[in-house]
Amino acid sequence: MRKIATALLVTVSFGLLACDAPTAPAGSADAEPADTPPPPEREGMPATVEIAYPDVIAPDLAERFARLALDCVHREYPNKVSRTMDSDAEVGPPRELFPTFYGCFDWHSAVHGHWLLVRLLRVGPADAGWRDEAEAKLDQSFAPARIAGELAQFERPARGSWERPYGLAWFLQLCAELREWEDPRAARWLEALRPLETAIAASLVEWLPKLAYPIRLGTHNQSAFAFGLMLDWARTAGAEEMEARIVERSRHFHLEDRNCPLEYEPSGEDFLSPCLMEADLMRRVLDGPAFSDWLTRFLPQIPIDGRASWLAPGIVLDATDGKLVHLDGVNSSRAWNLYNVARALPADDPRIPALVAAARVHQEAGVAAVSDEHYAGSHWLASFATYLMTDRGQRAPVAGP
Repeated sequence: MRKIATALLVTVSFGLLACDAPTAPAGSADAEPADTPPPPEREGMPATVEIAYPDVIAPDLAERFARLALDCVHREYPNKVSRTMDSDAEVGPPRELFPTFYGCFDWHSAVHGHWLLVRLLRVGPADAGWRDEAEAKLDQSFAPARIAGELAQFERPARGSWERPYGLAWFLQLCAELREWEDPRAARWLEALRPLETAIAASLVEWLPKLAYPIRLGTHNQSAFAFGLMLDWARTAGAEEMEARIVERSRHFHLEDRNCPLEYEPSGEDFLSPCLMEADLMRRVLDGPAFSDWLTRFLPQIPIDGRASWLAPGIVLDATDGKLVHLDGVNSSRAWNLYNVARALPADDPRIPALVAAARVHQEAGVAAVSDEHYAGSHWLASFATYLMTDRGQRAPVAGP
């Protein structure tokens, strides 16, 4: 078994600069503005660079990540319940309010903790000792009566914007994982989750046309990250209306974006990059040439000299602080953004080495930070590291203008 990554030799031609790609006619919606800065000099660049992407997760990493999820998905306290209530009757312990997703400190972390277990059962080592325990916990969580309790909570009149979009997008990612896994257990669990899946998807289809502006944060409310997970689910589930609305909103919000201020990132509590997550979304929406041209305008600061230093990892000064430790997550999420963007470009694009070099540095920082030392990070960081190291986000973009 290959452990973490598979090596791919990419021959990069430096006869053309990154901005030499054909552009739209002047004056068109996709035309490159005249003030787009030129790319950096390419002096001293190698002709061939070894590019490695995450592939098969190493057994020790799978064990480490699975154990953190197993230890928290049914751990009720500490807990943060964040929702609007209509009466005293709606106050109660987490396990009664949310019969399935009550662990891992908060609802959305419980959701992606369950996703982690499904993901590793699907793509992790087949002989791992944690597999039986993971299956038993998922059977317990996905009992139909428990999901009925979750659905009742979701359908409360006072729900409002609860867990939208982050937690709801992760729930759809969980359902997408089950849909793509051809296994009797996955079919059984998906059938139990289906009523909640239907209700959550319908609520998001209703919300999307009402969102007048993108949400450009580095935390839970960010729209680009949620749109990416939601779009992957829609294409897996054949949810054409959802797909069409996400594509329309993504193009409306971002097609004309220019010169994203990546140097302003990260903010002090980010776990998502506003700039890079937007690029990861748009590679799902635009075809290869159109995405390459868009990226030139959106992130002109990507170098073509193959160096990693153009983007430094986030630094955590207090891993016990639940907000500050977000920056360990931004390293993992940036890494998968950078890998995905690199693979969406033409194979000879001279930006690829620098994208992958920065991704590797962020990957090392993000994975190293996943530990059980402090619950502030241990209840969720393994999900981000699993998404990265199992290459979950790499999906072929749909061809189109």
